[in-house]
Amino acid sequence: MAHTKAQGSVKGNRDSRPKMRGVKLFGGEKAKAGSIIVRQKGGKFKAGKNVSTGKDFTLFALAEGNVRFKTLKGKKFVEVVNG
Repeated sequence: MAHTKAQGSVKGNRDSRPKMRGVKLFGGEKAKAGSIIVRQKGGKFKAGKNVSTGKDFTLFALAEGNVRFKTLKGKKFVEVVNG
């Protein structure tokens, strides 16, 4: 016996809004101070030189320069270097 009268098709029809995660500035691109480099869930990429982490694990530039991705001991780092 149905408990919701003529509204059963609406019940699982909701979806969350997209989070727009991913890499925003790739290696070699210019980054201004404060610009977002990576939006991520968890710490897939770590903050390197001139990069800081926000409370939602977003990586952003602290200084102006070029974005560089590098791997050390199996960990992926993002840094901003001048020139």
